[in-house]
Amino acid sequence: MLACWTAPALFVAGVSRQSTLPSDTLFGRWMHATGWAGPLVVLGFAGTWALPLLTSVVAGDVFASEDRLGTWRHLLVAVRSPRRIFVAKALAGLTVIMLLVAGLACSGTAGGLLAVGDHPLVGLDGHLLAPGTAAGRVLLAWSCVLAPTLALAGIGLLGSVALGRSPMGLLLPALVALGTQVAQMLPLPVAVRLALPGYAFTAWNGLFTSPAQTGPLLIGVVVGLAWGLLATALAYLLFLRRDFTGPADDGSGRRALTAGLLPLTALLAATTLILTQAAGAPATGSGIERNKVQRSLATAFAHLYRMQTSQLHRPAVTEAQLRATAACDKSDGRADPEGAGNDWRCVVTWYLPGVTAPGRAVYQLDITADGRYVADGDGPKEVNGYFLVRTPAGDAPNPLWQFDGNVELLATTSKG
Repeated sequence: MLACWTAPALFVAGVSRQSTLPSDTLFGRWMHATGWAGPLVVLGFAGTWALPLLTSVVAGDVFASEDRLGTWRHLLVAVRSPRRIFVAKALAGLTVIMLLVAGLACSGTAGGLLAVGDHPLVGLDGHLLAPGTAAGRVLLAWSCVLAPTLALAGIGLLGSVALGRSPMGLLLPALVALGTQVAQMLPLPVAVRLALPGYAFTAWNGLFTSPAQTGPLLIGVVVGLAWGLLATALAYLLFLRRDFTGPADDGSGRRALTAGLLPLTALLAATTLILTQAAGAPATGSGIERNKVQRSLATAFAHLYRMQTSQLHRPAVTEAQLRATAACDKSDGRADPEGAGNDWRCVVTWYLPGVTAPGRAVYQLDITADGRYVADGDGPKEVNGYFLVRTPAGDAPNPLWQFDGNVELLATTSKG
């Protein structure tokens, strides 16, 4: 608990003071610019590593510890109600997990604000979020990842009850989280990707675009809660049917498969079918298409071009005046322009008021299977070919040199 409430603040404050930033981490490249980037960097790390491990330590051991110590019969004599024991242990584990998550969020936020300050945050489409808006989005992002965390907690309770003294019960939430992370890296259909319990660990990215890409995030939250409720209910039923009179019975056995794995597999299949039929998630394909990539890149470029214009003290220009568009292909046109990969190449075209000839800039895109991409500038040098720009106040980071973006896997929210 102490580590969760102190370590993120120290990490964020320390990294924000360094000359080298974790630019390969989402929002890591903005840790010098605003304190609101810090809690988002912590959130990305927590969703991948910290929260699965914490739920394993707490929920995965809350029942198994009684099996290792052989104290079930003593506990039943004292309490006499298996239902009350289950509810008390489940609520105790939930309370600890909520306090750990709150510690990570508050600590990371405090470290960022104290080290850098309350400044606007650059979103994933290049637009600036005012400090108040950024604070609300950060809070909402941390709130949304509670759903997949509760899903892992329910799986931890199920493993702790069903597997007893076996160490697999303790490791089950972490293994499930690792499996879903590996699955998210694979070219899975969108419907299957959305049906996985940990999708909200990455879907919060959509909160930092304009308009917000809330569709996939809402689906991820609902799916995470459904997994958590089902896994907890299965753990409850297994616990009530347990024979506590025999010391050799530790809860493990064939029912761990029949009463645990099979219902969760059925939930995954049913959710995939529902998403395919009702939510418009395609049953095949990655959801990453050329039109979506071009629209996302052009929007982000237009926002960031305005930022660069302000840095250089040039005449202000609006996104409508720029009329930025992008033309992208994959593998130099030798592959279908869809799906993840680091072989996307795009040319952005824009116009300036009073100038007849359009401007053009080249970008190399590395798009991951979940829709996140890094756009790496490839010239011209004065626009995006160098990581610094020379401003009247001195050299400053070039916002157009390299930036993060997000492609919505479902139908795009904005058609502009």
